[in-house]
Amino acid sequence: MAQKLNLTNLSNLPETVGRPSYGRADLSAGILHIGVGNFHRAHQAVYLDRLFEMGESRDWAIVGGGVKHFDQATRDRLEGQDWLSTIVELDPDQLSARINGAMIDFLPVDPAAIVAKLADPAIRIVSLTVTEGGYYVDALTGGFDTSHPEVQADVGAPATPKTVFGIIIAGLRARRDAGQVPFTVMSCDNLPENGHVARNSVLGLAQLIDGDLAAWIADNVTFPNGMVDCITPATTDRERAIVRDQFGIEDAAPVICEPFHQWVLEDKFTAGRPALEKVGVEFVDNVTPYELMKLRILNGGHAAIAYVGALLGHTYSYEAMNDPDIAAWYAHLGRTEIIPTLDPIKGVDFDAYLTTCIARFGNTAVADTVARLCLDGSNRQPKFILPTLVDALAQDSAINGLALEIALWCRFCAATADPASGLTLEDERARALTAAALATRDTPDAFLGITDVFGDLQKNARLSAAFSGWMEMLWTNDARAVLRAYVAGPEALRRLA
Repeated sequence: MAQKLNLTNLSNLPETVGRPSYGRADLSAGILHIGVGNFHRAHQAVYLDRLFEMGESRDWAIVGGGVKHFDQATRDRLEGQDWLSTIVELDPDQLSARINGAMIDFLPVDPAAIVAKLADPAIRIVSLTVTEGGYYVDALTGGFDTSHPEVQADVGAPATPKTVFGIIIAGLRARRDAGQVPFTVMSCDNLPENGHVARNSVLGLAQLIDGDLAAWIADNVTFPNGMVDCITPATTDRERAIVRDQFGIEDAAPVICEPFHQWVLEDKFTAGRPALEKVGVEFVDNVTPYELMKLRILNGGHAAIAYVGALLGHTYSYEAMNDPDIAAWYAHLGRTEIIPTLDPIKGVDFDAYLTTCIARFGNTAVADTVARLCLDGSNRQPKFILPTLVDALAQDSAINGLALEIALWCRFCAATADPASGLTLEDERARALTAAALATRDTPDAFLGITDVFGDLQKNARLSAAFSGWMEMLWTNDARAVLRAYVAGPEALRRLA
């Protein structure tokens, strides 16, 4: 019979389940984390759990916090099991489970409770996983969106903030007024230069509320950039059943993730930090080259397999990656067009990293869906594919495969217009994408004319010609045949055209 996860039952769990050697009394809070989702618990909390297990940095335990309505449900589930989580690593050869005890509390989902905790000098890091949309970035300028209604609400009532950044500012005001050292704000979200983005959001709002406080924050608070990586699917009944049936644990909120973890972090902390280098975190002066590697090879790789995976009828990303034609396409694209746009990083082998990504994507135990990878292409493509394309054009290097990736996205968008395809386009620009994709039958480069996605790239003759050629092929040929021709080379393409 499965055991309900809680502190009392830890000793009753099967011997195959790892559990903390440290007790709750061994830990004290040093980090307040806002946005206690699956990724945080699979990544940041795992590193801290490993550190505590070594007997290190036990004054850096996590206190959870949340500002959204769904955070209450997460808190309720975790409260019922004393803030513990089961972390299952999906190694296809052997699944493993460990109970993570790095979080010792979860504040009420109430801004006032979080502000009060931020005033406590024991809290030296405020970390965030609030998703990209939670930073209020203006899509057109890339800066802080001062006009957002939630931002304006905090400007009007700064003493009772509702946004995460209004709450942080109120906490920093309390620290300043008390003469205390401020905390570090550490973004753990998967977006480029996440520390700079967090800084822009905090300062952008602070400048609207109190210019003097904004200046103090700018002078005294650090916002380290970090690159984070661990594929973490959503938890469904399938994942809860794995934990119950294979490990004998009734966990209302387990986390299922791949065995691979990476965290590259700038060593810029206002009030100290845990000794994370002892558990594999890489501290560097500049995270940007590592971010570019991940964004272009891994995230760009997900884009490369997503749309063709959907067109070829695959449900899971591992099915797509284990399709030899898709695997060959991604490997060829990565080696010939993506990697050449990256500046070398000392001690890093890009080809080896690509090989690791291929293996990770092909992990049959990770039920990451192709549909998830296809989500929100109009926001993902400008981050994961188009910058690579822009650099390749500037370098006058190969772009044929990158143009094909965009063409496959376009063909997918067009296919979703047919209910019989079984494909769904989930994107805020879905209507415009579908219309432009269908228009490529008559005007092959029409898709590139979506300027709020592609800017002026349609004007680039090389790209327009390459994209148009692929679209003409994809309207008359199966996507698999087109992939094979691309990998085989010019002669195969001539035969297909």
